[in-house]
Amino acid sequence: MTGHSHSLHHAARRPLAVVLGITSVVLVAEVVGGLVSGSLALLADAGHMLADVGGLALALGAAVLAGAPATDTRSWGWRRAEVLAAALQASVLLAVGAAVLIEAARRLVSPPEVASGVMLAFGAVGLVGNLASMAVLSRAEHGRGNLSLRAASLEVAADALGSVAVLVAAAVVMLTGWLRADAVASGLIGLFIVPRTWRLLREAVDVLLESTPRGMDLSEVRRHILEVSHVRAVHDLHASAVASDLPVLTAHVVVDAECFRDGHAPALLDELQHCLAGHFDVEHSTFQLEPPGHSEHERDAHA
Repeated sequence: MTGHSHSLHHAARRPLAVVLGITSVVLVAEVVGGLVSGSLALLADAGHMLADVGGLALALGAAVLAGAPATDTRSWGWRRAEVLAAALQASVLLAVGAAVLIEAARRLVSPPEVASGVMLAFGAVGLVGNLASMAVLSRAEHGRGNLSLRAASLEVAADALGSVAVLVAAAVVMLTGWLRADAVASGLIGLFIVPRTWRLLREAVDVLLESTPRGMDLSEVRRHILEVSHVRAVHDLHASAVASDLPVLTAHVVVDAECFRDGHAPALLDELQHCLAGHFDVEHSTFQLEPPGHSEHERDAHA
């Protein structure tokens, strides 16, 4: 499992670096375009991209750290770095989305003049960059649960929508002269960012709080363990995730006393671990096999 995880994070570095470069170029272009045209939609998208550049840099750094080997002081290495990076990215994006919505509301009341032609040109540059980044990340993210890649994909998707909104707003202003189209486009960008980013933040926080991984039902896990021959009871059953792609599970399993006398315990342990890996995709499980009555000697045992 460790080798697979290290290769996953190593594979994430190149696409993140490529997307970081593309996003940085588009950011500069949109800031220039927003200042020249006076478009809030362009500046909102640029502000979002500024958060993206910081987030992608964090994700890239986290991917490098996550591939570092474990040590005696960090038994899981830096595997949780990608979760911390995703949580920070999501927090910044939420702030950007809220700021865009507030400014969009202000501009709906009092819309300023915008240069629609300049806005259109720079919006097109942004969209081309976003589509290139989406192509890079879609190949890298396929079949993986890495939160940093997911956060980056979410950011780029929001950028692409923002660029489309900029183009539509520019076309509306150019064709009809309705200046509030710029504020409406900005509001749509903010409305796209906030709920999706909130879900990502919640998922990252769940990992940090060591909540049961999404999609895993501990009652089902308990039922499968109890169905294994010679198993009498299960207690202190815990499941969490060290990182988004590394679920772990521990349990105390009460088994028939003769399993310790006839040498059956090792085979029983193999069966339990194969059960977890096969049914619940948990390859890192730790079981403490106990004879009946042993739990009476344990402190603070849980159900």
